[in-house]
Amino acid sequence: MVTKNNSKTAKTNRRRFLKVSAAAGTAAAARLPVSRYAHAAGTDTIKIGLIGCGGRGTQAAMNAMNAGEEIRLTAMAELFRDRLDASLEKLKGMKPKQTDVKPDHCFIGFDAYKHLLQSGVDVVLIAPTSCFIPMLLTAAIDAGKHVFCEKPHGIDVPGVKTAMAACAKARQKNLAVVSGLCWRYDTGVRETMKRIRDGAIGDIVAIQETYVTQPYIVRPREPGQGEMEYQLRNWYHFNYLSGDQTAQQLIHSLDKASWALGDKPPLRAWGMGGRQVCIDPRYGDQYDHQAVVFEYPNGVRVFGFTRDMPDCFNETSDIILGTKGRANLIQHRIEGETRWQFDGQKDNMYNIEHQELFDSIRTGKPINNGDYMCLSTLLAVVAQMACYSGQMIEWDAAMKSTRVLTPPNIGFDSQPPVLPDKNGIYPTAMPGKEEYARWMGKGRSKQQA
Repeated sequence: MVTKNNSKTAKTNRRRFLKVSAAAGTAAAARLPVSRYAHAAGTDTIKIGLIGCGGRGTQAAMNAMNAGEEIRLTAMAELFRDRLDASLEKLKGMKPKQTDVKPDHCFIGFDAYKHLLQSGVDVVLIAPTSCFIPMLLTAAIDAGKHVFCEKPHGIDVPGVKTAMAACAKARQKNLAVVSGLCWRYDTGVRETMKRIRDGAIGDIVAIQETYVTQPYIVRPREPGQGEMEYQLRNWYHFNYLSGDQTAQQLIHSLDKASWALGDKPPLRAWGMGGRQVCIDPRYGDQYDHQAVVFEYPNGVRVFGFTRDMPDCFNETSDIILGTKGRANLIQHRIEGETRWQFDGQKDNMYNIEHQELFDSIRTGKPINNGDYMCLSTLLAVVAQMACYSGQMIEWDAAMKSTRVLTPPNIGFDSQPPVLPDKNGIYPTAMPGKEEYARWMGKGRSKQQA
């Protein structure tokens, strides 16, 4: 459960951290990046910068500022000026005393993040178009910044490996990395998961993960927009920018399943999917329904379902079946030989993840979510590979994949890797007709070839 932070607690923690740092000696201090302790040594302020000023990024900045009155938003980076301005206006309205972003700290464009990292911030919140996340995470860690990083942490295997390397470097540099896989910070889910892991439902035999909902944010094409700008503004619906809904939605469900199973990789995965309803240009080149099965060494199977169609049944649930009972994770309920229902205080998980991030910085014990956040992202990536290719994907083979979804050096004058046909419809993958070598071997996906 999160404890409310106040300035007295924060100052006490900072004094304690300074004493610990001094006692550690010069050699230990030399290993710590300046951004780790500059705010403690000089002022009471922890400066944060936001990369990606859409709805999720704006909310992340709000959650971060909820973690302490001494936290100040001082820099923002975004591809589009209008999106940054809207975010800044909203944050000023909700957190006027903590939002202190001067005009010369509003950075626009593909290199905006570089200027933000040089602006004197201590902590970086990363919530951009998903394909850029591995690069931005790496740059932030290289710059010596603590990080909150939204999911997914890559949209292909090489991208996730880049994120893994960044998390390993963060561990070496004593930098915090907290993932946007937010259910790991939910109080009721944590209490339920603890009981599952302690054997309340016996041995797990199967997990059903369901994330079926409406189509995500759809942005219309505006007059005068070039194709690249349109796709970047409507990025949720293009695979090379978002990784599809396995990476945007089902990833949360797969993360909870992986957590229940001890965060061990599966043996293989297979699945199915297609595009049936959401076929007009607004929905890009993605599938609108997918189902995937993960097979684990101990015989456990995880069944994942995701769908994004209007006017259909919606549900988000995690049903964990064991030899002695079952658990409904989101409803925090266990049934069977053990009957239990969480009745504790339900705190905001988005606030908790930031509270624990900043508490770990204040106490000099930085959190690093790198291991599980990258494994769960790989589950989402492999799910997409299995569903789109129609093939059985062996985990070890998938980990050798060099398939890269996003072309290098994207710019507003770039030609996107996927273009509409004469009717304005974007092509999508056909299971069984994708060249398997392009998914598992070298080179880009067939759509980019």
